[in-house]
Amino acid sequence: MTTELIIVLDMDTREEALAAVEACGACQWFKIGAQLFTRRGPEIVREVQGLGKRVFLDLKYHDIPNTVAHAAKAAADLGAGLMTLHASGGRAMIEAARKAVDGSDTRILAVTVLTSISDAVLRNEVGIPESAEEAVRRLAVQAVDAGAHGVVCSPREITLLREAFGSKPLIVTPGVRPDWASMDDQVRVMTPREAARAGASMVVVGRPILKHANPAQAATLIMEELTT
Repeated sequence: MTTELIIVLDMDTREEALAAVEACGACQWFKIGAQLFTRRGPEIVREVQGLGKRVFLDLKYHDIPNTVAHAAKAAADLGAGLMTLHASGGRAMIEAARKAVDGSDTRILAVTVLTSISDAVLRNEVGIPESAEEAVRRLAVQAVDAGAHGVVCSPREITLLREAFGSKPLIVTPGVRPDWASMDDQVRVMTPREAARAGASMVVVGRPILKHANPAQAATLIMEELTT
C-alpha cells in the first residue's frame, strides 16, 4: 500500500495558500481546514483544484443528520476528494452523510479523537472514561460500519484499527512529525516512516513543511520517507 502525503494549508490569505501549493508541486493532496475556508470560502478550493491538485476539505461537521447531509452534498458538489465529520456525531449522522455523497468521488472520513488530546484530557475535561486508544477504536469501528470510507486518528492507533477493520478503510493520520521537526501541540505522534509501515493510507503534515526554510525540500523528504 502506498502512503500519500497531504499538506495542510493553514493560513489566512489566498496568496499564501497558492504559493504553498506551487512550492510543493510534487504533492497531489492539500488540506483546507476551518482557518482558510472561513477566510476564503469555496473559491479557494476551486483555485487549488485549478492547479491540478486534490483537496481534503477538513471542516469536521458535527450536527443533526439533515444538516450534515446537506453540508456533505455541498462538499461533494465542490469536488472535495475527502471531507471530514466527527465520529461522535453518531450512526444516523454518518449514514446521512454517506447517502448524500454516494455517486460522487468524495470520500467521508470520521474524526475519532483529536491528536492534541491526551488520556487525561479525554477523561478529566471531555468526560469520556475510556483511554484515547479505546475511544478511537470504538468510534472508528462504529463510523466505518455506518458508512464512512475511513477515519482520522493519531498514528498511534493505526495498527489497532487495521486489526479491527482490515485493509480497505482509509486511515488518515495527522500527528506525524519527522525526526527533524518539533512536536508543536501534537501529543500522540510518529515519524512518517513509522506511520506508513503501520498502515496509514495518508499522513497529514503542516508546520514541519510550511515553517521549513525550504518547504519543497521538506515535502520531498517526507514523501521519500513514506516510501522507504
